[in-house]
Amino acid sequence: MLRAEKAKYRLKFLNIIETHLNKEQLMKLILLGAPGAGKGTVAKLLTKMDGSVQISTGDILRAAVAAGTELGKQAQAAMKAGDLVSDDLIMGIMGERLKEDDCKSGYLLDGFPRTIPQAEALKVLLADMGEELDMVVDIQVAKDVILDRLTTRRTCEGCGEIYNVKSNPPKEEGKCDKCGGAVTQREDETEEAISNRLDVYNEMTAPLASFYEKEGNLVSVNATSSDAVIDAIKAKLAS
Repeated sequence: MLRAEKAKYRLKFLNIIETHLNKEQLMKLILLGAPGAGKGTVAKLLTKMDGSVQISTGDILRAAVAAGTELGKQAQAAMKAGDLVSDDLIMGIMGERLKEDDCKSGYLLDGFPRTIPQAEALKVLLADMGEELDMVVDIQVAKDVILDRLTTRRTCEGCGEIYNVKSNPPKEEGKCDKCGGAVTQREDETEEAISNRLDVYNEMTAPLASFYEKEGNLVSVNATSSDAVIDAIKAKLAS
């Protein structure tokens, strides 16, 4: 990249920080990374900083499955196998979600887009809405770390609270501290399903980094701690 282009992107990122500090415009950001990279945790930390809303297609789809909607039924089979849900289903959900009132305060897209066609469709959707992304953050974590994180993760069937049998187990085994619901291992978080999800990610989603690098708004971060990711993002923006 030419020096002038680097200076242009650096100025753009510094302007993003300034608007955040002034609270005049909140961030529109994408978090990339393999399943288990920590996108959800990072998103929650960032939303506390600027008041934007976290949008996770995974949470939306799981809610549809729990509600037994037609979309949920179609998504359930793919999710159980660790495959990606079709672009048509995802884009239909996202198109409506981004038009809701809470998105006017800014948003963090967690786990979306997942494919190049989705990224291209999102670009068109945002242009139609008169918006554009501020930044795309690619969180890079080693496969062995991801496998350890997800195979030891447990989820409350009632409220969705996340636990880890090693680092953050519920006080009473199998029972949620918050709502008393059953704490279980998700079907897509067995070692076999996770390995499949990582293969699917590497084949279909990892190329998004190159896509957004060409767009000029990619920030790559190699870190396993969520706080380290936040610090790296700040450092990248200020460098």
